[in-house]
Amino acid sequence: MPRPELQWIKAASSANANACVELAPHGAMIAVRNSKDPGTQLFYTHAEMAAFLEAAKRGEFDHLINVSPQ
Repeated sequence: MPRPELQWIKAASSANANACVELAPHGAMIAVRNSKDPGTQLFYTHAEMAAFLEAAKRGEFDHLINVSPQ
């Protein structure tokens, strides 16, 4: 169920776009949603989010955005 009371944040580079991944703290969890579908929210632990961010910083997911459209 969506939680409208959450304080959502997004990357400064996506501030003027309508296709953003937004995050919000929620107790021991971090909520994640797509700005195009704010009603769907996923929740991750701090450890899960830290592992994801570390991998992203190392470039482990870069190949996912460097693909040609089919």
